[in-house]
Amino acid sequence: MPSLQESKLAFIGGGNMASAIIGGLVSEGVNKQNIYVSEPWDVNRDKLAAVGVRTTTVNSEAGADADIVIIAVKPQVTKGVCEELGASWTQRQTLPVVVSIAAGITLNSLQEWSRTSDGRSAHVVRVMPNTPALVGEGASGAFASADVTAAEKELVNSLLSSVSKATEWVDKEELLDVVTGLSGSGPAYFFAMVEHLVASATSLGLSQEQATRLATQTCLGAGKMLVESSDEPGQLRKNVTSPNGTTYAALQTFEALGFKETVDKAVKAATSRAAELGNTLAK
Repeated sequence: MPSLQESKLAFIGGGNMASAIIGGLVSEGVNKQNIYVSEPWDVNRDKLAAVGVRTTTVNSEAGADADIVIIAVKPQVTKGVCEELGASWTQRQTLPVVVSIAAGITLNSLQEWSRTSDGRSAHVVRVMPNTPALVGEGASGAFASADVTAAEKELVNSLLSSVSKATEWVDKEELLDVVTGLSGSGPAYFFAMVEHLVASATSLGLSQEQATRLATQTCLGAGKMLVESSDEPGQLRKNVTSPNGTTYAALQTFEALGFKETVDKAVKAATSRAAELGNTLAK
């Protein structure tokens, strides 16, 4: 198995997430000519061509001799893309590792759709990234088919590390739905929290600009403390909560309004919806 630096990489789809990963790979010194992107939209394709990677509009051309193929298209078109790729791989002795970031598409579907005409199936890894990957601060969940080797997993880890600071491998595919409810959808939860903090502070007299700067930096600082501290989140919360102080008053309000239950229901709702979408798209 070649190293990431030596591998030929094909991206099927050149949208935001694919562009983020490509940018991370290039910044880490991966040879631009080893990256081939198939993208139908002129604007996206031109942006990627300007980076120096190879581009095409033909999926089978990009994936013809790739060692790793990253499926980065809309879930609704994944089946057609995989069938096109599988048909083009029939003459290959060794099939590529397929990494899918198409939300909700099951491992079984990906293997069946990309099967070659002589019945072989590529080794497949499903990945659930999140949008902070666009700024190199992503968190990803991953699940591999049983035939994926340790070396192939390490290759995928290297690929994701270009944009993801945390990649967690789960041992059951349904746990990717939980990852979706937690970190996949999670950035929106924090955006909503900051949005409401800004609105509240503005209603109390701060300017929109002041409230936004203070709230966003508070979110960034708290996140950095969570990542860098050896304390659990609960302990960090206690560290800033003096008895009967200002933070205590706020947290008591959260508790009285069912904050814990609200977060629990929200994560479960996102997880359930991810499972529902996966079942629908698999048909």
